[in-house]
Amino acid sequence: MERFFKLKEHGTNIRTEIIAGITTFMTMAYILVVNNTFLGPTGAGMPSEAVFFATAVGAGLVTILMGLFVNVPIGMAPGMGLNAYFMTVVLSSNGVITWQAALGAVFISGIVFLILTVTRVRQMLLVAVPENLKTAITVGIGLFITIVGFKLCNLVMVSIVPGTDVGQPVPGHAFNLVLGSLVHQKDALLALIGLLIIAALMVVRVKGALLIGIVATTLIGIPMGVTNLSSLTTGNWIPDFTNLAVGQLDLKAALHIGLFDIIFIFTFVELFDTFGTLVGTATRAGIMKDKKKGEKIIGKAMLVDAVGVSTGAVLGTSTITAFVESSAGVEEGGRTGLTAVTTGILFLLSLFIAPLALVVPSAATAPALIIVGVLMMSQVRNIDWDNFLLAFPAFLTIVLMPFTGGIANGISAGILSYVVLAVFSNLFTSNKVKIHWLMWVLAIIVVIRFAFMGSE
Repeated sequence: MERFFKLKEHGTNIRTEIIAGITTFMTMAYILVVNNTFLGPTGAGMPSEAVFFATAVGAGLVTILMGLFVNVPIGMAPGMGLNAYFMTVVLSSNGVITWQAALGAVFISGIVFLILTVTRVRQMLLVAVPENLKTAITVGIGLFITIVGFKLCNLVMVSIVPGTDVGQPVPGHAFNLVLGSLVHQKDALLALIGLLIIAALMVVRVKGALLIGIVATTLIGIPMGVTNLSSLTTGNWIPDFTNLAVGQLDLKAALHIGLFDIIFIFTFVELFDTFGTLVGTATRAGIMKDKKKGEKIIGKAMLVDAVGVSTGAVLGTSTITAFVESSAGVEEGGRTGLTAVTTGILFLLSLFIAPLALVVPSAATAPALIIVGVLMMSQVRNIDWDNFLLAFPAFLTIVLMPFTGGIANGISAGILSYVVLAVFSNLFTSNKVKIHWLMWVLAIIVVIRFAFMGSE
């Protein structure tokens, strides 16, 4: 095992990798529950059993493939945002687009990814995108993860303003810090306790701080009434394989209905989300220190990601993508594919321990995500803030990810603003900036996306 994953070469060991893998699983496991909210009976209309099976098996198999084939500590699962869009596509069509047709659209987008990866177009992103933007992506994802953590435990809530859609951000009322009502918000109070526990463990440099913090917070949540143990007695410990959505995707309907714009959005958002997550996580894991080697590894990871998209559709779930929560395992010392394999095995085992997985409250995993945000924020020092041509696109990339709730939105704004400012610099100053041809293509795609299809 040490030779296969090259543990010594990466300065790690089996124990560290397994702990990192467990930590990554703990921070990703919420998708097993949340995905049903979007794809299940109250969302896109799929059977709950089918969604849980596809989520657990899809995440498990593709994550294991990532670990064995690429040897990186990156977890894969149905992506947040893309599952919400999947639900929106089905519900907004008033019955015209079925969930089977939507799965067909996801499958086609996976084929598009595969073609872009094999032709090395996706890999060119690593060369085309300026270093400052890539660094900004890492920082922005850190803030994005932080916001996800705060909202998961209700420490930060989206205000509800009369006359607006519930949960929609409103200027001047977008976010509300609920520290003043912790007595009534027990999940927020538990998360704050967990945050302090993990932070204290980090200060004294305890190995496995994130995992220890998650477990401790879950236990503390029992007497507080936040950790619900009912699933241990009422849950189904034997998976139900009688009502699955495996192979039920409808390619004919997807093509017949003409879901080009939907396929385009699936492809576009996944393109940037995956690029940002892979680069951000790889940077934190030290994979990008050797630029050539790092680019090769990311290229292989993109290939697995492309296969994962279509695999997920066949199993019966929305787009499977690299998870930003993988950074939690990286911060625990995960450096190789053994971390990913551990995470993948736990996802497969979750089919048989679903009641146990449901015990861990989001208030226990949220603090780990917030701490990861702190650690990823450290990369901001590597941005050249004295060069406005580089600083402004980096700034937009960083702030728009958490402010708009979309990784792709931040990257899109960064790319477009960089190209525009570079053109101005070339026309009106002596500072001539080389713009990679792929940046031009991406900028045009960004304009088309926002002009005709809106943001994610």
